[in-house]
Amino acid sequence: MNTLETISNRRSVRSFADKPIPKETLLTLIKAGSLAPTGANAQPWRFVVITDQKTRADLATLALPRYKVWMEKYGQGMKEMREEYDSKLKDSIYYSAPAVVFVIGLGMTGDQDCPMACENIMLAARSLEIGSCWVYFGQLVLDDPKVRTLLELKEGEKVYGPIVLGYPKAGFPPSPPKKEPVIKWI
Repeated sequence: MNTLETISNRRSVRSFADKPIPKETLLTLIKAGSLAPTGANAQPWRFVVITDQKTRADLATLALPRYKVWMEKYGQGMKEMREEYDSKLKDSIYYSAPAVVFVIGLGMTGDQDCPMACENIMLAARSLEIGSCWVYFGQLVLDDPKVRTLLELKEGEKVYGPIVLGYPKAGFPPSPPKKEPVIKWI
């Protein structure tokens, strides 16, 4: 798949087959993330990959009450959309994904560079027929001291993502409607 096809065909996948991703493939995805552009070649990222399903389930259990509180802050439209996902899944946070990648960054360029590393991972995943989704709800556990220890979060570090990865259970979803870009030509 060429680059423009990969970009056009990337989708957020939230339903995964019960099939692990080989470690070599996960390493390929992390390598793709580490090849992202970075200011002054700072490379301010590191990656924590969770493939242990008990750990992922424990994180989801910890996040769920925080997710419910978070949902109360948003309008009915968001609640209705999420209720549809939640009714079909055992895990509304990490979608029972075989792998969860926490991209962790620090420093002056982390806020710009780490999201590009995340996008590289997701595009590389799509090119390998692996589904991905950047899941904000997965960050809702970062206030827990056990989770901070698990991720070895240092003072000032931020988590970008996390990104869930897995083989799509029912293929890649269709493209949602996209707005035309707003462009000003000078």
